[in-house]
Amino acid sequence: MFTLSSISHAATRYAQARARYRSERVLLSLPIELRKDIGWPEIVIDAQNAPHIRRES
Repeated sequence: MFTLSSISHAATRYAQARARYRSERVLLSLPIELRKDIGWPEIVIDAQNAPHIRRES
């Protein structure tokens, strides 16, 4: 049973990560004025990585 729960946990984390990245791509497609109006966090363009949302620490 341990193996099944480990696989299930990994699948859940993968699905959550995919949903988060999909949401970030949608946000990046919005005009900056609209992103500011709806209150989304700042989106950072990093030269080494893909654009991502800056999360408050």
